[in-house]
Amino acid sequence: MAESVYKVIELVGASEKSWEDAARNAVETAAKSLKDLRIAEVTKLDLRVENGKVVAYRARVSLSFKYGTPKT
Repeated sequence: MAESVYKVIELVGASEKSWEDAARNAVETAAKSLKDLRIAEVTKLDLRVENGKVVAYRARVSLSFKYGTPKT
């Protein structure tokens, strides 16, 4: 098996519908400019509240992608 290097970044996705949509938005937006996405881990969930009502769901996501291969 070839050795690989992965980079991990943190993103925050938002949705007016659900935490699942918020996480999906983060990953799908990142996929537009990053290649070889590997693992997404939801690390935190929160809500945006206005006037006592939930107006948005937010998901903090750690996302890894293949960064390159080390030189041997």
